[in-house]
Amino acid sequence: MNVISFDVMTTTTLAALLLMLGMYLQRRIPVLHQLCVPAPVIGGFGFAVFAWLARDWAQVEFKFDLSLQSPLMIAFFATVGLGGSLALLKKGGKVLGVYLVACWLLAILQNTLGIGIASLLGEHPLLGLMAGAVSLEGGFGAAAAFGPEAEALGVTGATTAALAAATFGMVAGGLLGAPVARLLIKRHGVSIEAEQVHELEALKESEKPSREPVTGTLLLKSVAVVLCTMVVGLWLSGNLREHFDIILPSYVGAMFVAIVIRNLNEVVRLLPLSDSANNVVGDFCLGIFLTMAMMSLKLWQLADLGGSLIIILAIQTLAIILLAYFLMFRLMGGNYDAAVLCAGFVGHGLGATPNAVANMGAVCDRYKVFSHKAFIVAPLCGAVLIDIVAIPAITWCLNVFG
Repeated sequence: MNVISFDVMTTTTLAALLLMLGMYLQRRIPVLHQLCVPAPVIGGFGFAVFAWLARDWAQVEFKFDLSLQSPLMIAFFATVGLGGSLALLKKGGKVLGVYLVACWLLAILQNTLGIGIASLLGEHPLLGLMAGAVSLEGGFGAAAAFGPEAEALGVTGATTAALAAATFGMVAGGLLGAPVARLLIKRHGVSIEAEQVHELEALKESEKPSREPVTGTLLLKSVAVVLCTMVVGLWLSGNLREHFDIILPSYVGAMFVAIVIRNLNEVVRLLPLSDSANNVVGDFCLGIFLTMAMMSLKLWQLADLGGSLIIILAIQTLAIILLAYFLMFRLMGGNYDAAVLCAGFVGHGLGATPNAVANMGAVCDRYKVFSHKAFIVAPLCGAVLIDIVAIPAITWCLNVFG
């Protein structure tokens, strides 16, 4: 086998080029845009397929120096934490609270199903965890982050399995959400009218990102806060592992330190936090780190996991459809807004928040009535608040079953 090695600089350069290629293809190929497939997945996964073919046909293998992947990943999760305002729960009222609790319970259910089915199939329980909330509610970011942790605990191919499951979830979430909503509307004879939700409208207005330009100074302040958060998070994770034998991945530590900083800052206003600059830093870090994770996938490792992984994902998909159809629709009020929310629930429960938004948009376009409730609640929960419980639940499973 001939090995082509990339040092840290060429690895990062290749990741940036593949990310740009993914962004270009996302704009040019309609189906990629419609399914909300992220640019890092397009470029990185495409290279992973190329590397697989090169290995099988030309006996050439690529070796990457991924030294920057971990710092970029920790920085991304720190930006997620800095966007996690607990005040949203109070402002959002009952509707937001019920939907969020349902999302938290879904994460626990996905972990339970994944671990249980994997164990019944004779696989390592953590393989099931990778096909649970890690890759489905967590998406590509969590899959790329928790996969290496599972591999360090002895689960060969965990990262590849997690990212493959996230890819499946992205496609399934984009395809199934809107049909579930249309079926609910038809089956229950739902009146096509949306509720007026003034308290949620006020929440939406208060939480809109500022229009201030992202200057170099703002970026510097945001990066400085993120770096400080990373340092404290790394210290916290290291001490928990050393003194209490608790596995707390460094990015989880950084995220929770960031959540504490964000919510304390809302009270005392010590730090000049800019959501716009924070989002820019987060998008950059996620783009490069996720592209690195995707392009370094060893797809040939799926050969021994394919059957079990397909069974777990099929059951996970059926479970969320049944939950949306028989439970969520009633919990959310059994009306048009509830049906649209079910489309979003399936979208981010299997894929990601962009899937949820696309699904809800498709339903609203079909019936020509916009659901303000759905477009406020689902993105807030799916993109910001769900990790408050989902990440600790995953970390607990790593400690118990690892």
